[in-house]
Amino acid sequence: MENEIFEPKNELEKKLLAAWEGEMTGEAFMQELLVSEVFMPIENNEVMPGMQRSALAKPLVLESDDGTKVVAVFSSPDRAKPFLKDYPRYDGGLLTEFKWVLEKMGIGHGVALNPGCEVGFDMEPEMLGQL
Repeated sequence: MENEIFEPKNELEKKLLAAWEGEMTGEAFMQELLVSEVFMPIENNEVMPGMQRSALAKPLVLESDDGTKVVAVFSSPDRAKPFLKDYPRYDGGLLTEFKWVLEKMGIGHGVALNPGCEVGFDMEPEMLGQL
């Protein structure tokens, strides 16, 4: 997605772009993000018939340069496609509120919104703990 113009495809992406361009504070963006829907890639594992997939969801967890575990989420499924080419086992995903992602992930994890995309947002574990 390098060298492409970031065209917002939904409300979250409009707000992300506004924050990215300095038209919205990071704090205001975080408040919007908390009530927004995000796409969380999950590992495609064979689930027994009748089992609820979300109960067994294994999200894509990356490791930052300093060793921090980071959960990857995207502002839309389309934003995930180019990045996930390098992670073929993660061909499924959940559309869910960002607040739900925070409630389910472990303490000490960060979040990367739109990793690999020019317009993204990284959240350190300390920042998420304040939410």
